[in-house]
Amino acid sequence: MQNLRKVVIIGPESTGKSSLCKLLAEHYNTEWCPEFARDYLLYHGKKYSYDDLEIIAKGQIELEEKVASIVQGAPQNLADNQTAKKLLFVDTDMYVMKVWCEYVFGKCHQLILDEIVTRKYDLYLLCNTDLPWKQDELREYPDEQPRLELFNIYKDILIHQNVPWVQINGDYAERLQTAIETINETFAIH
Repeated sequence: MQNLRKVVIIGPESTGKSSLCKLLAEHYNTEWCPEFARDYLLYHGKKYSYDDLEIIAKGQIELEEKVASIVQGAPQNLADNQTAKKLLFVDTDMYVMKVWCEYVFGKCHQLILDEIVTRKYDLYLLCNTDLPWKQDELREYPDEQPRLELFNIYKDILIHQNVPWVQINGDYAERLQTAIETINETFAIH
């Protein structure tokens, strides 16, 4: 998958990650990989165990590989983005799984740690907590303090790794604009 560029959108829950992934995929006429955990928990129930998180991590990896294959196999339409690089937007990666494991259970599966080392991404977009909280059946942290704590954990991770990253702030339109500008600059899309 030589010319596939993977952009991961991460951050605490209810920060617009899925919405941003969807909008970016539409803008660049490509696919996005949703968060596997959502469907898993909707099917199995929102009470989960430490072992469930390893199953979710494996499911996320499989889903990402499946969507990446679709994007890689799709014909390139240079009129849409003027680049020979194909883009895939990923809602959640193994950093998110690591934070989830450690925040809830105080430990992390070796599979997740190994995948962090081996999986390659090209850009991270870190969504800030400045959007209003939206309740849904799976969200666990409506209070500002844990949301800020989780945001700072993600930010610390990104600061201490080598892939470029940008913090995404503002309302949905501002987030999309910042993300598009960052992607265009990072991948020289004109």
